[in-house]
Amino acid sequence: MKETDILKIIQDTIKSKYIGDDCAYLEDLNIVVTQDSLVEDVHFAMEYTTPFQLGYKSAAVNLSDIYASGAEAKYLTISLSLPKNIDENFIKEFYEGASSISKSVQIVGGDITGADKIYISICAIGSTQGRKISSRKNAKIGYKIITNGFHGSSSGGLYVLQNKINGFETLKKEHLMPTISNKLSDEIAKKCNSDYAMMDSSDGLADAIYKISKMSGVSALLDFKKIPFDKSLKNINNIDYKNMIFFGGEDYKIVCAISEKDLEKIDNDLYTVIGEIIPKKDDDIIKIDFDGITKGLKEFEIEEKVFNHFK
Repeated sequence: MKETDILKIIQDTIKSKYIGDDCAYLEDLNIVVTQDSLVEDVHFAMEYTTPFQLGYKSAAVNLSDIYASGAEAKYLTISLSLPKNIDENFIKEFYEGASSISKSVQIVGGDITGADKIYISICAIGSTQGRKISSRKNAKIGYKIITNGFHGSSSGGLYVLQNKINGFETLKKEHLMPTISNKLSDEIAKKCNSDYAMMDSSDGLADAIYKISKMSGVSALLDFKKIPFDKSLKNINNIDYKNMIFFGGEDYKIVCAISEKDLEKIDNDLYTVIGEIIPKKDDDIIKIDFDGITKGLKEFEIEEKVFNHFK
């Protein structure tokens, strides 16, 4: 069973209008809410990370969802399930890492329980006041697809960590402590007049564009040479660096489909245009231009390559 199948069952059962985006937009409260979980030996291994790095990343993955909604991140609650061998240094360093990511975000509660390994669950809350909030279903034909930062770095970092390859310190750091930013999403949320579709690339660039396109009933045309990436990926032996750039997850960069008129209002130092939204005329939900040769990707081809917890 795939994650999308589980989400469909949940939606069919509870019939909630809030399910579909990474954050639930509660208009009556002027907030967005999101929650992510990290499980030892699924999302991280203590062999490669420190408690400080783990705390930082656990907070980052949740704040990234808040930023991608267009909201202002305000609060976190953290629930930890921990094995008996955890000591006080782990707790102290974990919370130092979690609180280091943003001075404007407060940790306001959570829960502690025992477990056989480390389980982390974080709820993040953001304010929507004075902002236009994103939805995946808002992409329209002619919208430009923009992004910020490099893609493929985290999966490259994971590969070199797992294979104990020397060097590539920047890639390793991007996996352990991903760089996230609210600068682009703040500008979009505050300056856009038209609806826009925005996500982060937590499950990969292809996954974000696929989900936006599917929810909006459109296709996307990308120019691969315009996608920003760390050139050191090309120097890792025995990998397909293009595959990492397109399908590698955990980069947590903004991916947005936005009208050209609204894009003119955004600081062009904050983004790169990598494609545009086009009509869906066939089974290809994404088309990619590789040096003048266009390759089409169908839904099943993307779903086969992106991370699936239940595969």
